[in-house]
Amino acid sequence: MFILILFISAFTFFIISSSLNKAPSCVDNKQNGTETGIDCGGSCARACTSQVDEVSILWARSFRVVPGRYNAVAYLENHNKNTAIDKISYRFRFADANNVYIGKREGTTFVPTAGKFAIFESGIDIGNSIPVYTTFEFTQTPQWTTIPQEKINQLQVSVSNISLTSEDTSPELSATIKNVSFFSIPEMNVIAILYDENRNAVSASSTYLENMTGGESRDINFTWPEPFSGKIITKEIIPLYNIFLVKLK
Repeated sequence: MFILILFISAFTFFIISSSLNKAPSCVDNKQNGTETGIDCGGSCARACTSQVDEVSILWARSFRVVPGRYNAVAYLENHNKNTAIDKISYRFRFADANNVYIGKREGTTFVPTAGKFAIFESGIDIGNSIPVYTTFEFTQTPQWTTIPQEKINQLQVSVSNISLTSEDTSPELSATIKNVSFFSIPEMNVIAILYDENRNAVSASSTYLENMTGGESRDINFTWPEPFSGKIITKEIIPLYNIFLVKLK
C-alpha cells in the first residue's frame, strides 16, 4: 500500500512539474516569454491589438458606370509599419440624397502593410436609386500579424507608362505593372482612381492579374463606357496583393 501511495505521489509530482516547467508558447493562452500580451507581441507572429493603430477610412464613394450600375471604393490607410491582416470582413452601405438606405455590399479582403490602399466593389445594382452617400466599415475585429521587415523591403511592384486616352468618348487607361522582386505573387488586384484638379475622385476601375512571377512585367488596361463628369488631372494606380500568399520562386 505504501509503495502504491509513493508511486501515485511521484507520478502526480511529475505531471505537475512538467506542466509548470512547460516552455512558453504563442498558443498557451498566457502572457509569458517575450510576449507583450497574451499570445501576442514579442517573438509571436500575432501582433497585440492594443499595440497597433486602427486602419483609417479616408473616404468612401460610389461612381456611376452606366445608369443603374455603380462601382464603390473605400480609400484607406494602414499606419502600422510592419503589420498586416490576412482576412477581414467589410461592408459598404448606400443611401440616396435624402439619406434613405438603399442597399449594401459585403465582402472580405486583406490589409497590406504601411500605406494607403483601396477596396473596390464593382457592378452594384440598386435600381433607379442614386447612391449619394456611401459608407464603409470593417465588420469584425482585426487579427494583426507581424511581417518581417526584410520581406516588406524586398517585395516591390512598380507602375509605369500610365496613359489616359479617349476621355470624351470611351475612356481607356493603360499602364505597365512590374513585379520588382524575387517573389511570385499568385494574384493581384490593381485599382485605378482618377481625380480632377481639386483632387476629387471622379471615377474608379479595377483589373485582376494572376501569377506574377519575379521580374515579370505586364500591360494592363481599364475602360469606361461613358465620358467622365470632369477633366482628369491625376491618375492613381494601386497594385494590391496579399503578402501572406507570396512565395519565393
